[in-house]
Amino acid sequence: MDTTTQNEEHHLMKTTEKSFLLSLAAAFTFGIVSTTPANATENWPNKPITYVVPFSPGGSTDIVGRTYAQAIGADLGVPVVVENKPGMGGSLGAAYASRAKPDGYTLLGGSISSQAVNVSL
Repeated sequence: MDTTTQNEEHHLMKTTEKSFLLSLAAAFTFGIVSTTPANATENWPNKPITYVVPFSPGGSTDIVGRTYAQAIGADLGVPVVVENKPGMGGSLGAAYASRAKPDGYTLLGGSISSQAVNVSL
């Protein structure tokens, strides 16, 4: 393979990575905006928030989730309860969170397997 072809492939990969990251950022932004309740009030949150980790306790996703939960709780001034729902590579926890009441009190953590790979299989 000549240098020109390698440079073109490298440029294409970089462009694809940028497009993917921009799409991912847009999806997260849309997801956060779209899950905000229509009747949101200024006194939110007024009860504990559940942070669902779709993997077993003690793993890296759980540790990151507990760190996020602690920071979110400190920022919002309410307890954030971490609830582990392991199984099927994160799919059980994701399904559990998707069935939660859409009131802004259930958050889902995860990894690329529970958010993207399992969905595409």
